[in-house]
Formats: sequence, C-alpha cells, structure tokens
Amino acid sequence: MAHIIVVGNEKGGAGKSTVSMHVATALARLGHKVNALDLDLRQRTLGRYSENRSEFMKKAALDLPSAHCHDLPDIDPAALKPGENIYDHRLSAAVSRLEPDSDFILIDCPGSHTRLSQVAHSLADTLITPLNDSFVDFDLLARTDSRGEKILGPSVYSEMVWNARQLRAQAGLKPIDWVVVRNRVGTQRMVNKEKMERAVAMLSERIGFRVAPGFSERVIFRELFPRGLTLLDLRDIGVSQLNISNVAARQELRDMMKALHLPGVEVEF
Repeated sequence: MAHIIVVGNEKGGAGKSTVSMHVATALARLGHKVNALDLDLRQRTLGRYSENRSEFMKKAALDLPSAHCHDLPDIDPAALKPGENIYDHRLSAAVSRLEPDSDFILIDCPGSHTRLSQVAHSLADTLITPLNDSFVDFDLLARTDSRGEKILGPSVYSEMVWNARQLRAQAGLKPIDWVVVRNRVGTQRMVNKEKMERAVAMLSERIGFRVAPGFSERVIFRELFPRGLTLLDLRDIGVSQLNISNVAARQELRDMMKALHLPGVEVEF
C-alpha cells in the first residue's frame, strides 16, 4: 500500500505547494516512486509547478528525479451510485489507479474548505499542515484569548481533522500522523515568536499533532517556481557554489524531512 501524504489547511499563502513540491522531489531523489494530485482545481499551483519542471527539463535536456503530478480522472455521472458524490468518486479512482505504482502519493489541497479536501484528509496517513508564524494563521487551528495565551476552542479546520480521524478509526485504518510545519519563523527572539511557540506547543498536546520546522521567507522559492525547480536541483543545473541563504534553506528542508518520520525514508541529501 502506498503511504498517502496530504498537505492541507484552509488558508492560502501558508506555503502548501512549496512544501508539497519539495517533499515530493526529496522523496523522488531518495529513490522512491512518488505520484501527486493537485486538488486545487482552479489555481493548480502544484500542477503548474510540475508542468514548469517538465518544460525546463525538456529545454535544458536534463532528467531530474521528479514526482509525477496527475489530474483527477473524468467520471461519467451515469456510473455513479445513488447519492454518490462525483468528487469522491474522482479522488478514489485517482488514488486506486496510482497506488500500485507508488511508494508515496502526495495530495496538495486548496486553501479553502471543499468536498475534495475533506475526503482527502480522511485518506491521509501523514497530514502536513503548513502554518505561518502568526496568530492570524494560528486561528486556523484554534481560537485564543486576546493575549494569545489561552486556547478557547478548536477551529473548524481542527474539527475537520478530528472528523477525518473518526472516519479512519471506524474503517479500521491506522491513525493520521498530523504534523504542523511552522513556516516563516523569525530568526530573532521576539515576543510574538515566543508566544507562538507556547501556543503551538500547548495546542499540540490538546488536539494531538506534532510540530516540525518549516521554511523561512526566502526569495529563492519564488525564483525557482517558473522553472519548476527545488533547492535540491541547484547543483544539477550548474550552481556549483551555494550562497549562505541557499545552504540554510537546504538545511531547513533536511530538518523538515527528518521530522516527518515517513516510513522507509532515510534523509541523505
């Protein structure tokens, strides 16, 4: 059985597609068979990232280790059972088709609540939730008091994850390993950063997720997208000397991959 990784939250701009592309490419470079699905049917950021990569490799005559990104298959509405949702059918058909030829299936969800995203979360063996280091984004997980020091209750997204966990338990599947990845964490000790650290740690114990380090805000990520590249591809395209920022970013990726604890993955880059 392929291990299913779902990258999701219900807020845009948290770095879901950047995390998705780097995790998928890292796994491919480590020798794993990786297929991906982009459930943001409108923006298709991961899909465009993958298309940019294919176009760049063709022009540069390169063959870089890559995940393969797929569209959801079309379904004849007449083939649906009474009351069956067409999006449920499209997603389950895609996963069933990819599973025999995959070590990992990575699913990138849109930054909003959709039926597809809801179903995808119930399929997750590992759920990665990127979170910007801000109480604006923390509200995605839980409501806090005005000082950001007391958890008042879970958010609608946390409740959706809880429902997905319940569905998996009822089906006899193993629990979701939920990992919250903190992106854009400041390098300096600041009051907001320290409050966020305490709030995330407190909430992780309360609703059951692990915390992993993510990516800092770096220009390199925006520069790589048009060519579909990741930090791991730089030397293959002729960048022999990485600058300090790029070296630090590679270390962030290494730390994140190690923290995910994916089965059968030895991080060696």
